[in-house]
Amino acid sequence: MKKKSLLLICLIACLVLVLILVGCAGNKAGNNGAGNNDSNNSAGQNDSGDKKPLPDKDKIVLGGARSLTGPLAIQDQTCFGPVYRMWVDEVNARGGIYVKEYDKKLPIELKIYDDTSDMNTMINLLKKLMIEDKVDLLLAPISTGFLHAAAPIANEYGYVLIGAEGGAKELESMMASLPYFFSLLNYATHQAQPFVDMIAEAGIKSAAVIFIADQHGIEYSGALVPLLEMAGIRVEFSRSIPQGVQDVSALIEEAKAKNVEALLCCAYPDENFKVMSQCMESDYNPKVMVFGPGICLEVFHDIYGEATEGVMGWGAWNEKSSPEMADLAKRLIEHQGGVRNVDWWGQAIYYSGLQALEQAIEKAGTLDNSVLRDVLATETFDTVIGKLWFENGGVPAECYPGQVGQWQNGIFEVVAPSEKATAKPLIPKPAWPAQ
Repeated sequence: MKKKSLLLICLIACLVLVLILVGCAGNKAGNNGAGNNDSNNSAGQNDSGDKKPLPDKDKIVLGGARSLTGPLAIQDQTCFGPVYRMWVDEVNARGGIYVKEYDKKLPIELKIYDDTSDMNTMINLLKKLMIEDKVDLLLAPISTGFLHAAAPIANEYGYVLIGAEGGAKELESMMASLPYFFSLLNYATHQAQPFVDMIAEAGIKSAAVIFIADQHGIEYSGALVPLLEMAGIRVEFSRSIPQGVQDVSALIEEAKAKNVEALLCCAYPDENFKVMSQCMESDYNPKVMVFGPGICLEVFHDIYGEATEGVMGWGAWNEKSSPEMADLAKRLIEHQGGVRNVDWWGQAIYYSGLQALEQAIEKAGTLDNSVLRDVLATETFDTVIGKLWFENGGVPAECYPGQVGQWQNGIFEVVAPSEKATAKPLIPKPAWPAQ
C-alpha cells in the first residue's frame, strides 16, 4: 500500500512539473505578441532579444478641425492659418523633421477638415482625426470656447494639443487633469492688469464694457471689470452681445450719452469691426478704445486706414520687437505673395509653439504623444519670441513679447507692459479723420 501511495505522489509531482513548463513556454510566446504598439513603441523585442523594427513611415500626418468657413474663418485666414501652412512648407523644404526611432527626416502632410465654425462639428471631426484617421499630431481648433471643448477630448485619446487662437484662464484649474493640453496664447489675466495700469496712469475715469456671450467675452470682461473698479475707474455698464450681432448702436449711444472715456469690446473680429464702424458713424470717439481679436490684424488697418490711429488691441509684437520677429514677419509676407497679412497678436506666439513641437520631436526621438507631452512639460525651447516654456500647462507672462498693442502711424506698437513697449501709449486717441 505504501509503495502505491509513493508511486501516486511521484506521478502527481511529474504532472505538475510538466504543467509549469508548458505554462512558462506559453507565457513567453504570449509576451512576444502583446502590449506593443508598433507605431509608437520601439522597445518591442523578438525571441533573440533584439528590438522589433517599426513599420516603415514616410510622413508625419498633422490633422486639425479648423473653421475654414463661417464667422470664425477670418481667424484661419489671418491668424494661425498662415503660420502653420508656412511652417509646414519650411519644414518640408528642409526635408522634414528628424525622428530618431525611424532614423530619418519625415515630411509633414496636413489633413484639415472644415468645422464650419460649429462646435459640435468640430468635436466630431476632432474625434474622427484621432480614431479613424489616426493622425500623428493635432492642430488646435479656433476660439477660446472651441479650445475649451477640445482639450478634454484630446486628453482622453492621448493626443498633445497646443492651443492657438484662444486662451482660457478657466482651463488653468483643470490643467492637472489635462496633461496633454498646452495653452499657448496670453490669458485675459496676463493682459488686463497692464492695460488697466496704463489707462489709470493716463487719468481715465470711466469705462464701458461690451462682451460677446461666449467663453472669450465672459473671461475678458470678468477679468477687466473688477480691475477697473479697483483702479478707481467707474464702470458705467458691462453688457453682452450675441455672436454675429449686426446692430450695436444702442450700446454705443448709451456710452456716448454717459461720456464714457474708455470703451472696451471683448469680442471676435466680426463684432469688433461692427462696433468700430458704428462708433465712427455715431461720431463717438472715446479717449481709449480697446478690442479683442481682429484689431491686431493688418487687415484691420487695410480696412480703416487713418481711423485706426490710437485704437488698441490685445497682443502684441511687431518688427521692432527683435531681429527674429522682424525676420518672421518678412517670411510670412513673402510666403503670402507679398501681402502683409499679419496678426500682430498671435502669429509670433503660434510660430513659437510649432517650433517647440518640432524641437520636442527631435529631443524625444519619437512621435509617441505621451513622450512628447513629457518633453513639452519639462523642457525650455528656443523660439522667435525667445525662451519659451510651459508652467502648469500655460506660458508664463514673461515669455510674451507684449500684452497690449496700439495702432500708431500704421504700426501695431507694443504699449504695455512698459518694459516690452516699442512706443509710448497715445492717450487720448486722436479724433476720427474727416469723412
